[in-house]
Amino acid sequence: MHIAITGASGNAGTALLRRLQAELSEKPGSLKLTGISRRLPDTSQAPYGGVDWHTLDVGLESDRPLLAAALAKVDSVVHLAWQIQPNRDLEQLYRTNVTGTRNVLAAAKSAGVKHVVCASSVGAYSKAPKDHRSDESWPAGGMAGSHYSRHKAEQEQALDAFMAAEPGISVARLRPALIFQQEAGSEIGRYFLGPLIPRLLPGKLRIPLLPAPDNLIFQAVHAADVAEAYWRVLDQRASGAFNVAAEPVLTPRELGRALGASRILPVPMGLLHKIVGLAWRLRLQPTDSGWVEMAAGVPVMDTGRARRVLGWEPTVSSIDAVREIIAGMGTGEGVAPSPVLKPRKKILRPGTTGLSAG
Repeated sequence: MHIAITGASGNAGTALLRRLQAELSEKPGSLKLTGISRRLPDTSQAPYGGVDWHTLDVGLESDRPLLAAALAKVDSVVHLAWQIQPNRDLEQLYRTNVTGTRNVLAAAKSAGVKHVVCASSVGAYSKAPKDHRSDESWPAGGMAGSHYSRHKAEQEQALDAFMAAEPGISVARLRPALIFQQEAGSEIGRYFLGPLIPRLLPGKLRIPLLPAPDNLIFQAVHAADVAEAYWRVLDQRASGAFNVAAEPVLTPRELGRALGASRILPVPMGLLHKIVGLAWRLRLQPTDSGWVEMAAGVPVMDTGRARRVLGWEPTVSSIDAVREIIAGMGTGEGVAPSPVLKPRKKILRPGTTGLSAG
């Protein structure tokens, strides 16, 4: 099977390459891998070696011929390419996220690809109540106050239109919860908290009091478990939508347990929305308040279809996934060969003769 992956050097892409390389080690020659990214990783190091790499931007009109060439003779394409930053340049984000998806679909059709697997998100869903679980039939209309959610919903619309126009091409979409792994700590800290705050986090965070809204209820999943779900979709040539999340659902109490907090201080979600919005406008942190609106509104996903159809089960709890990402942000963990997942730079502290994590 010849598999192409866009965004192959990112968080989910790196995890998927690890899973596919493991499959290749068990069944040599069973897979041919093509990686597509804007920047070339160090191909002398795992898991990026043994991959046919193409450097291009899926959102650029000028790169569409390169994209079509990269997908030549490919059986399945996994579209993971997505931008979260720069958060203030919505035109650039739209070009990569929405136009890029349309370009990948057009290139897949032109190249004769028969299986398209796309990374959607829990963020694609319309607002839902938190008191019960929602399956894949819940509307994927997004939330107006979040550009990420709007873009994911528009991506879903592009997939729907493509499916209607190309019934001979199998289309699957995964809607994962927040994807965490320790080696994404530097990237996620940089994207969501900026350059300073992650440096203040210890490797093992223990706080006596956790301020959190009562309705801050969300889900998480480890990157390795997401990669397993992608592999099962590819291996089974599955189609349709699949919710992907680990247990337990993360309530303020569960989050406090993950962070070692003995008490929860209730904070109104509206107040958190205003604080994040002000901090973003003052350029104190890089993400706008739309992320708070999305966190407050996304459904608690029912993952039954992934378990029944794919035989998928998470191996890492959501609590352990959160602990991993907090530890990774504190120590600046990363994957050195990947320009996207690069570790945080080391800082020479005054009065020392060596380098330590900043």
